[in-house]
Amino acid sequence: MAETRTVFDGLSRAEVVLWYGLIVISTSVFVWGVVRLLAKYRSGRLGEAISARELSSRLATMAGIVFSHRWIRRRDRLAGLGHIMIFYGFMTLFAGTTILGIDTDLTRPLFHWDFWQGGFYLAYKLALDLAGVLLLCGLGLMAVNRAVRRPARLDYTRPDREAGEYDRRLYRAGDWVFLGTLGFLALTGFLLEGFWLAQSNQHFADWSPVGWLLMKWFRAMGLRGSAAELAHHITWWFHGLVALSFVASIPFTKAVHMLASPANVAVRDPSAGKRLLELPADAAPEEVGYAAVTDLSWQHLVSLDACTKCGKCTAACPAAAAGHPLSPRDLVLDLREAAEVSLGAHAALGAATALRPAPGGGRIVLGDPIRPASIWACTQCMACVEICPVGIEHVPIINQFRRQLVEQGEMDPLLQTTFETVHKAGNSFGEPKRKRAKWTDALGFEVKDARKEATELLWFVGDYASFDPRSQTVSRALARILRHVGVDFGLLYDAERTAGCDVRRAGEEGLYATLAEQNVAAISACEFERIVSSDPHSYHTLKNEYPAFGGSWSVLHHTELLLELIESGRLVPARRLGYRITYHDPCMLGRYNGVYDAPRRILEALGTELLEMPRNRDNSLCCGAGGGRIWMKEVRPEGSRRTSEQRIDEATALGQLDYFVVACPKDVTMYSDAIKTSGHEGEIELREITELVLESLALDEAAGTGTPQPAGR
Repeated sequence: MAETRTVFDGLSRAEVVLWYGLIVISTSVFVWGVVRLLAKYRSGRLGEAISARELSSRLATMAGIVFSHRWIRRRDRLAGLGHIMIFYGFMTLFAGTTILGIDTDLTRPLFHWDFWQGGFYLAYKLALDLAGVLLLCGLGLMAVNRAVRRPARLDYTRPDREAGEYDRRLYRAGDWVFLGTLGFLALTGFLLEGFWLAQSNQHFADWSPVGWLLMKWFRAMGLRGSAAELAHHITWWFHGLVALSFVASIPFTKAVHMLASPANVAVRDPSAGKRLLELPADAAPEEVGYAAVTDLSWQHLVSLDACTKCGKCTAACPAAAAGHPLSPRDLVLDLREAAEVSLGAHAALGAATALRPAPGGGRIVLGDPIRPASIWACTQCMACVEICPVGIEHVPIINQFRRQLVEQGEMDPLLQTTFETVHKAGNSFGEPKRKRAKWTDALGFEVKDARKEATELLWFVGDYASFDPRSQTVSRALARILRHVGVDFGLLYDAERTAGCDVRRAGEEGLYATLAEQNVAAISACEFERIVSSDPHSYHTLKNEYPAFGGSWSVLHHTELLLELIESGRLVPARRLGYRITYHDPCMLGRYNGVYDAPRRILEALGTELLEMPRNRDNSLCCGAGGGRIWMKEVRPEGSRRTSEQRIDEATALGQLDYFVVACPKDVTMYSDAIKTSGHEGEIELREITELVLESLALDEAAGTGTPQPAGR
């Protein structure tokens, strides 16, 4: 006889009928749950339309991300390894169950073709045995990670709530129940195989190596024949009932991420956070941003269910690190709970909710549970979006809540004053527009006015590089370098306005649109080849957001330009500097635009020794200024340290360094101050990368800026 096995071995006809009845119930509950999920998503606002071609491209990208696990493996290889073992073990076992169902319920009764035998059956058994081992090993790694390693990111302690204001015991229990259920199914699957082999003599038992070992153990204990048959029968029902219960529970438990996570990776905006959704010009006040659950786009509602509660976003969040009341994970979980009791299965079952009803349906969440203090704590640095293994768009969601808070006038008075200042003066310093290019007076040469004559490079300077005294020295250094190597460049002078990057990320979309229109008009009236900006915030907005206003140009950050000049041979360092330095990646330059190598290659060309801080490149720690935070009052728990101070601590821990090097005017401000307040004054000095380039040219005092001595020398 061919090697095979009876599917319902030992079950009576009544038990088989009962089994199929339970399958119908389990499947019905699962389908009802999925229907409720879809209804919940349909209740959200329409997001950006996704064309069929774009969706096809995103699905292909999603497949690569899901099957490679490259997002999950980042910054925690153990958890990544555990998840990939669980994923492929589970998927193989699921495929095996599906194959068995096809043979049992389709090909055999309808076509009298039984393929579940012979060589196929033996290979099938071996593959499923190995898959079960893989699944159990993965679950073991995850259990060790949670119970032994216990990384802080898996601690449900909330920085945005006091003890006693929240209860996450249900989430903790759900995490372990999920792991335990999968483990139970894998273990009882092996027990079933061992009991079946113990009650019979099969010459192909060694094709199920784990079952074969269990069979040997059972027989050594005297378990065989009818006793093994009874044990098999009881275990079969336990295994089956848990399996059906698990299937039915998927839409309602942690297991929902098995459906929602791949879906979210597919529908997420590839430019999430980097390119914010535009506000319609005729939007009513209640349509501005998010206040109620139903204000969220359907894509954002999907992303709430995709969350696996891994905590990587909160671990990466600079606001949380500084003790501010923001946890990206808990913001998502609060929204998910609100969406579920307002729109999901809980609502369908009549679950009570304390949330206030919204005029257009749904429930108000802004205020409680989504507190304004949490929304304003965000620096919009993109660290949470960048590390999320399932592609949740925390930054755009927070930005939408900010828009509604601005609409309501609920914001830091200093921020409101800054908005008014920008509106009146065109800059955040409140200086007259005629002073924007005042910094050029000390150059000793005239800088071309791009409004009056054509130029190769149009330099969009930005507010801090124009008005902040410390950053003005950097602007003059860059101007001297460009003049020295013969670059033709010009300025907009008093036609330049704040680019609006931080205005927009602080939630003032209307003011941002006005600034964008004014700047696009001023720039478009000039004749030039490319734009350069030494401010990563201006650089990002000019490059990625102004195209929506008709401003599509070739835009460079000044580090990209300096590297281009070095590699083309136009800029040749006269001497090697030899400094020991570390470099800080600005959020807007790095995470937003992927510019990591240009500054490092410049520093290498200058002959410096670069020591990387533990958090570098896409894991760089935000200085704390972004998203308008530089314009808000700093309020932190007593004893906490600003992220800029933590960053200086991180730098000085590398050993004796000469310079802390930055490439952003706001970083110049934040870290110059942090060196003093962190207690490291005299140990290290801050230099903007442009200053090191100028020093390497060894120009005389008339053309240069002098050569200050580093603190560490």
